[in-house]
Amino acid sequence: MDVVEILPRLHLLRFPVGQAYLWYDDGELTLIDAGPVGSGASIAGAITSLGRDPGAVRRIVLTHFHEDHVGGAGESAVLGGAEVLAHHLDAPVVRGEVPGPPPVLEDWERPIHAEAARHLPRGDIRRPSAVTELEDGDVLAFGGGARVVHAPGHTDGSVALHLPQYGVLFTGDAVAASPVDGSVLLGVFNVDRARAVASFRRLAALDTEVACFGHGDPVIGGAGAALRRSADKYTVPPRG
Repeated sequence: MDVVEILPRLHLLRFPVGQAYLWYDDGELTLIDAGPVGSGASIAGAITSLGRDPGAVRRIVLTHFHEDHVGGAGESAVLGGAEVLAHHLDAPVVRGEVPGPPPVLEDWERPIHAEAARHLPRGDIRRPSAVTELEDGDVLAFGGGARVVHAPGHTDGSVALHLPQYGVLFTGDAVAASPVDGSVLLGVFNVDRARAVASFRRLAALDTEVACFGHGDPVIGGAGAALRRSADKYTVPPRG
């Protein structure tokens, strides 16, 4: 796993598939997503390498239920009793109560989806003992007040987190960056493309300097303008 400093308070944790983020406030840590199954030990090691205590993780905010984002949540939560949070529409999937709806794949997405699945670790997910359910507009006690932004389309309960005090936006998989040239893109593997495009536009309208994606390198500086330029290229397909 690669550990990359984005800001003095923010590090990216990159896994073979997907990535998570570690935010530092004085005396406590917040994880945004938790990597695939088996990631708990790697995350703890990364935190230790940064001179922090893995037990200082107070909360793990999950942007959506996909296994490359929630697989390590239960493992990491037990280290210090961290609270696990997810939108109320995705929380039952995170808890293992119901299966998550599969994405509606376009033809060009199928080989990419199959390749990503091939690189995911195997094994049963350790489910968190409890999941706090989030709503759009909730404000979480980190990063000067992190606002929950419901961003459905990738999954029904996908969320982003906006930290206005720092100009930081965590998009989850609602937005991505190209592995080829770093350009900003609509996230792939969506359950509802029309809603995904609408969510992309909502996120692009936020005042953002740094955008952190579930896949691809973050945009550091002028992120809001970069998101808006990309979002303007997508059209909402007609329904019916």
